[in-house]
Amino acid sequence: MENRSNAFMETESIGKLMTRYAVPCVISLLVAALYNIVDQIFIANASYLGSYGNAANTVVFPLTVVALALGVMIGDGGCAFVSLSLGRGKTEDAHRTVGNAVVLSVIVSLLLTVVYFGFQAPILTMFGGRVNAETFAYAQEYFFWICWGVPFYMFGQAMNPIIRSDGSPKYAMISTLAGALVNLILDPLFIFGFHWGMRGAAIATVIGQVITAVLAILYLGRMKAIRLNRSSFHLSGRLMRQFLPLGICSFLSQISLVAAMAAINNMIQRYGALDPIFGQPQYAQIPMAVVGIVMKFFQIVISISVGMAAGCIPIVGYNRGAGRQDRARTILLRLLAGQVVLGALALVLVEVFPETLISIFGAASESVYYTEFALKSFRIYLCMMVLACVNKATFIYLQALGKALISTLLSLIRELIFGVGLALLLPVFFGLDGILYSMPVSDALTFMISAGVIAVTLNALKPKKEEIANDKQQNCNDQPSVRQRGTDRRETAGSPAGDSVL
Repeated sequence: MENRSNAFMETESIGKLMTRYAVPCVISLLVAALYNIVDQIFIANASYLGSYGNAANTVVFPLTVVALALGVMIGDGGCAFVSLSLGRGKTEDAHRTVGNAVVLSVIVSLLLTVVYFGFQAPILTMFGGRVNAETFAYAQEYFFWICWGVPFYMFGQAMNPIIRSDGSPKYAMISTLAGALVNLILDPLFIFGFHWGMRGAAIATVIGQVITAVLAILYLGRMKAIRLNRSSFHLSGRLMRQFLPLGICSFLSQISLVAAMAAINNMIQRYGALDPIFGQPQYAQIPMAVVGIVMKFFQIVISISVGMAAGCIPIVGYNRGAGRQDRARTILLRLLAGQVVLGALALVLVEVFPETLISIFGAASESVYYTEFALKSFRIYLCMMVLACVNKATFIYLQALGKALISTLLSLIRELIFGVGLALLLPVFFGLDGILYSMPVSDALTFMISAGVIAVTLNALKPKKEEIANDKQQNCNDQPSVRQRGTDRRETAGSPAGDSVL
């Protein structure tokens, strides 16, 4: 029997749907991002850790993003495919996709944890951990404890979009929020109260991740549009080949950050050593700490951007599956407008109030060199925030349409070709400043391509002229003449008019 419990996605006001799904998604992603950011804020304000702890957190951060990338690939791909399946009435594919996502997230997270524990020192070195001895020691301590939470973190992040696709965005938000609140409470207790330092920050994070994972498990047993059974958890090559490509864009948007940060951290280490100020041992960790902070702010903004777009995945997917191109087009237009507003607000913050942002991360206890480099970094690195938001939304919207290939190619171009390539190339000519220029230049170049893709997509989603003409003709044919109405009313009573019009 066809399941139409999500049929409201085809009929309810688009504005209400976008608010209903995007707001919880934004909050969920913001909270997920805040796990690491909250750690860094408390670490930076602990006088016995300072910029060394900040730099260590920057070194470990991309390694947590690897776990997030794998989790969202499984979860967002599953979410998009489940929504498409429900829109087409294919509930068998929907429940088996959820089960496959559960099994995959467990297997992959355990494998990643084994790799992290087995190759801790070389991995940290790869991400610039040996900028100085103090930074490396703090990074080792933080990373060891963070590794214990990888399976829980990945599972919670993978299930979050799956829960949204089932029509429960608020529960997805609450499960993530609960874990983050616990982390927020325990961080100051462990860092300042127990004086556990980097270990305390990591343990607080892991406890929060466990709570989120447990709440996700509890939801799986009472899903609304989908009912899981034993067969749901039998891995299917056919289904994985269909839903995993839909999550590749989300994977690349995260994993490319890892590649970019590996390149950036190593360039900082190399060209910082040549700088007259940061070449001195006592200041060597400052550029890495500062760039890490700037990227954390960028992550906050991009989490909102991605949340706005990812929240639309179930709506776009369902309407696309149901043949409602008109609604899919309206969603894209509204989404792009929202991204422009978001990027503009973020740009005002970084250009007008950078001192305030810097102070949150403990700048008061740092040298003047720290503050000067931080001000310059915020203003240069983030000057193309508007274009960055539009680019991200475009990639994810294409993913929601089921256009995995073009979405993946655009992500590869932005994140790897431009993001990593320019981070490696520009410092050769501009030193440390070249690292700061790499972000805005990448976003500007990518937007030139995204703008063309947006135009083509909007045009493809327009109703064709012949379809409009056919709809009008059908409506005319469905209306009886004045003389016929009296006679035909009895014959046509109870018959729906215009059945061929969507």
